[in-house]
Amino acid sequence: MSNEFIFLPLGGSGEIGMNMNLFALGPPEARQWIMIDCGVTFAGPELPGIDLITPDHGYLLDDLDEGGEFLGMVLTHGHEDHIGAVAHLWPDFECDIYATPFTAELVRRKFDEVGITDAPIKVLDLSARFKLGPFDLEYITLTHSIPEPNAIAIRTEFGTVLHTGDWKIDPMPVLGEATDRTSLTDLGEAGVLAMICDSTNVFSEGHSGSESDVADALSQIISEQTGRVVVTTFASNVSRLVSVCRAATATDRSVCLLGRSMLRMIDVARHVDLLPPGISFVEPSEAGYLPHDKVLYLCTGSQGESRAALGRIAREDHPELSLGEGDTVIFSSKVIPGNEKPIYEMMNALTDMDVTVISSDDAFVHVSGHPCREELKDMYQMVKPQTSIPVHGEARHIEEHAKLAMSLGVPHAVTPRNGDMIRLAPGRIKVIDEVPSGRLYLDGRILLPQGEGVIRARLRLGEEGLIVVSVAIDKSGKPLGQPIVTVKGLPREDNDGEELLPLIEEAASDVMRSLPRPKLGDDKVIEAAMRRAIRAELFPRWGKRGDIVVAIIRG
Repeated sequence: MSNEFIFLPLGGSGEIGMNMNLFALGPPEARQWIMIDCGVTFAGPELPGIDLITPDHGYLLDDLDEGGEFLGMVLTHGHEDHIGAVAHLWPDFECDIYATPFTAELVRRKFDEVGITDAPIKVLDLSARFKLGPFDLEYITLTHSIPEPNAIAIRTEFGTVLHTGDWKIDPMPVLGEATDRTSLTDLGEAGVLAMICDSTNVFSEGHSGSESDVADALSQIISEQTGRVVVTTFASNVSRLVSVCRAATATDRSVCLLGRSMLRMIDVARHVDLLPPGISFVEPSEAGYLPHDKVLYLCTGSQGESRAALGRIAREDHPELSLGEGDTVIFSSKVIPGNEKPIYEMMNALTDMDVTVISSDDAFVHVSGHPCREELKDMYQMVKPQTSIPVHGEARHIEEHAKLAMSLGVPHAVTPRNGDMIRLAPGRIKVIDEVPSGRLYLDGRILLPQGEGVIRARLRLGEEGLIVVSVAIDKSGKPLGQPIVTVKGLPREDNDGEELLPLIEEAASDVMRSLPRPKLGDDKVIEAAMRRAIRAELFPRWGKRGDIVVAIIRG
């Protein structure tokens, strides 16, 4: 068959987060692939013990086994939902990784965390243009809520595609250059087959707002406070951190960093010379001796994370800082959907400590890093794509984005979901296949496929607890002593005040007394009888059966 130009999202289309976008050139039996971004999403309480979730890249691995070639990973920026899976999935490819300096340093440290020291990270200049096999790639500077965000122009024998990554149009960024409108306009004038574009804020009218305006508002608010000030925000938003530091300097406050992510991001920014002159910090041990009106703390925990610095402060168990009347906490962040409960619980805890809480509901202390509708219109006017392919959004975002693009005069739109194989050329852009896609769960250092039984087992343990019955039987088949029962996660007693553990122990002993000697020689018979007897005692009193494990030790 003849060559094709393929786009295949395996993460980030139909969801926000966990971005993985694949592009291929060549015939179906010998495609050459590149990957743009390789991110994670975070597990909730429905997945106990799971740290991170990555896209399932199994289809790509299968294609490579059947004659395909993988050319490398290309990263648009350093947010976790775009780079968080790189160090975990890279060993399956052992390919070159391409990124600008800030993103490259973040990725290098992620490799260090998993014990990989030889990953080939290629550090590129901003606006770099380079080739990977048949792909001619160019970074185009955008603005976002992290340093060095880039769109990627992908030039091929069939034409050009623009992959935007995450972006906004900030006319006055605090750090870095403004959006490279000239390159985007030139690209549009030359002709763009398709634009694969961020959909996060498609339902929001107007513009997302400028970091410089937030900086002015924060300066004003901080200047009005008379006690200690704590500002919590996304640690990756280095521009916001710089704005807070400048506001602190203007009000004669020293800045103290609390939280590992905050320390790491500042260290990375300093390492690649992103921090402006004059930005400095005091250690927590020094900050504690400063007058309350002379100190400002930058803290992790804006999303209600219990183990982050602000979570510990709100629980009054942080070793370096206790807050009280006269102090102020500023949430310079948005509430990510799903995090409402822990954030509001934290705010209530701080309020109960007589701390003043200021959020984006009260003042102009945050702007989004994603484009609202007017910015999307602006981008489409510059790039003029023949086809709109919305990504980085849930189904409702993607469908609305496609409608907006069509209303702006874009001739065609395709609305992908993870696993949709889209032929960009030759011919009309359309979905030509649906390939397997899914999720991998990072359980400690082990990646588990979605649906793995271990997760179901943990959920069951969380719902019903665990009962372990240990019995010993000698060589002649005679029980040795009484069964030993251990319980985890069971109520101590029923509604009538009767203790459950003695009832379970008695039921287990009855089983061992009642089974005839021949049946004591069959482990499966003992296990089945033990489960029936214990559940017969538990269910009428508790309404649950429990997860019962029978351990049989034979002499």
